[in-house]
Amino acid sequence: MDYSPFARPLYVMLKPIGAHCNLACEYCYYLEKANLYDGVPRHIISDELLEKFIREYIGAQTMQSVLFTWHGGETLMRPIAFYEKAMRLQQKYAEGRQIDNCIQTNGTLLTDEWCEFFAKNNWLVGVSIDGPQEFHDEYRRTRQGLPSWHKVMKGIELLNKHEVEWNALAVVNDFNADYPLDVYHFFKEINCRYIQFTPIVERIVEGDAEAIKTKKRSAKYKSLPHLANLTDDGAPLAEFSVTPEQWGNFLCTIFDEWVRNDVAEYYVLTFDCTLANWMGKQPSICTFGASCGHAAVMEFNGDVYACDHFVFPEFKLGNIREQSLVSMMYGEQQTEFGKLKTQLPKQCLACKWKFACNGECPKNRFVKTEGEYNLNYLCAGYKKYFAHVAPYMEYMAEQLRQELPPANIMEYLKTHKL
Repeated sequence: MDYSPFARPLYVMLKPIGAHCNLACEYCYYLEKANLYDGVPRHIISDELLEKFIREYIGAQTMQSVLFTWHGGETLMRPIAFYEKAMRLQQKYAEGRQIDNCIQTNGTLLTDEWCEFFAKNNWLVGVSIDGPQEFHDEYRRTRQGLPSWHKVMKGIELLNKHEVEWNALAVVNDFNADYPLDVYHFFKEINCRYIQFTPIVERIVEGDAEAIKTKKRSAKYKSLPHLANLTDDGAPLAEFSVTPEQWGNFLCTIFDEWVRNDVAEYYVLTFDCTLANWMGKQPSICTFGASCGHAAVMEFNGDVYACDHFVFPEFKLGNIREQSLVSMMYGEQQTEFGKLKTQLPKQCLACKWKFACNGECPKNRFVKTEGEYNLNYLCAGYKKYFAHVAPYMEYMAEQLRQELPPANIMEYLKTHKL
């Protein structure tokens, strides 16, 4: 089949061990996904299915470079031999394409052997860590309720020892959001050059509020099952969710530090995406893009879902054993899912920051406004952030348009006050 008419890249994140994890992070949106497969004894992708996925995924790409993203659960609960097998299959079906791999891990299972493997094969490693110990251990604990920070830091030390390229994914919650500089300085102290801050916004199924209050780790921690239910006013926020005010202050405070000292030295994904939208370019993550639907997720048994945040029966596209990745990713169901991001309330359409925000992620659009329900919960925080960074983004965008480095921001700061 000729896939050349499909111009946009196609991404399907693979969950080789499903939702299984050695941690039980209190705010995790994915642990309860194991309940979708209660009757399945082993949530592990088979060799036959792995080969089928790799063959189809490479064959579906229109670009010379192909990126594989391995996600969990905890990805390192599969042995190195599994990923070595995956790499052999990648080369078997590469047909001259460049194959890259990135893997997300909580970092607690990293060893010298793992790091040697990543270094030898040029894998990019994403490590989930929420900042200094007191912030990280607040919600990121083992299934026995024990802290995990020291194990994560040991893993990071091993990554640095073996010169593995890695970046950090930090969840911003109700606790660490009040200490933005403590969090940011921590990442600078451990020489983490690439940081993704992700705001946690989760609502709970009505009637489960007591489980959240008592902080019991169970399947009851979950977002509502589909967009229609996002209009349910009775669904309370989980107490660990960041508030719009906290999120706005968090971003503005870190931006002030970054723009004074760290431009072109440290990279904060939100700032990069903001600058991309200011320049009229495609941001690197769908959160701030004008549309979505090009990044799906495949579970261990071959089930493909519209998005990592919408792994619910209503958003299942099919199974790779029965349908091709191309037919699912470019089919009517996924196309309609992608259009959901463009369905914004009047307040968003009239907003001066629409070009920079694009309504953010649909999963966070549950606030009622002017009779409509799909205003983003974090809207007030983003408005504060975009207004705050606007003059600097305009300056940096103009520098880049002239093919000049934006690092001369200090000269700009002499005539503009934060």
